[in-house]
Amino acid sequence: MLQNIGIPGLILIVMLALIIFGPSKLPELGRAFGSTLREFKQSTKGIMDDNYDKDK
Repeated sequence: MLQNIGIPGLILIVMLALIIFGPSKLPELGRAFGSTLREFKQSTKGIMDDNYDKDK
């Protein structure tokens, strides 16, 4: 999905985010998104490790 956006699309998304949320809220949103992504990766890694242990 994201591989088809390209530079112009990415610039458009950033501009829309600036207009909607304002420059003061963007760092907070970035931190929240990053922590959510980090937790998701950790939980999926745990699930994959559990499945790997069951297959042995």
